[in-house]
Amino acid sequence: MESEPSDEHPDEVDRIVAAWRRERPDLDVEPLTVFSRVSRLARHLDLARRAAFAARNLETWEFDVLSALRRAGEPYRLSPGSLITQTLVTSGTMTNRIDRLESRGLVVRRRSPDDRRGVLVELTPEGLTRVDAAMSDLLAVEATILSALGSAERPQLADLLRTVVGQFDG
Repeated sequence: MESEPSDEHPDEVDRIVAAWRRERPDLDVEPLTVFSRVSRLARHLDLARRAAFAARNLETWEFDVLSALRRAGEPYRLSPGSLITQTLVTSGTMTNRIDRLESRGLVVRRRSPDDRRGVLVELTPEGLTRVDAAMSDLLAVEATILSALGSAERPQLADLLRTVVGQFDG
């Protein structure tokens, strides 16, 4: 059954869907009721994240690398290959990112104790401070975004999204 717009709180997506239903009644436009909202939410989330990171003088890509290192646990170091896997970028891109983070004093390269030719990337104390502060800011922003949902609705939404995204995450 197609979802109908809420009479109490119609939004822009409701107006778009209604127009498509009027103009193309032969099409099932139900996917728009979900994915247009997901797309709009993604844009708002991207802007909120950029603002949270900018408050800590970080770009989104910088946060991605620093947070991968932070999640690794002490001593907060990973190989460039692990960083590539976690951030889904090419080897050349990661080399450039590590260079830039190192020049800002947020990471250092260390020789691998297990492989004399290997290199590990490690958070500096400044990198640790910066990523921790940015993560706190990010969670505050994301909690505000989710505040429209009740505490029981949040896990339900997470489960539904996990199901949809699961078909892409192998």
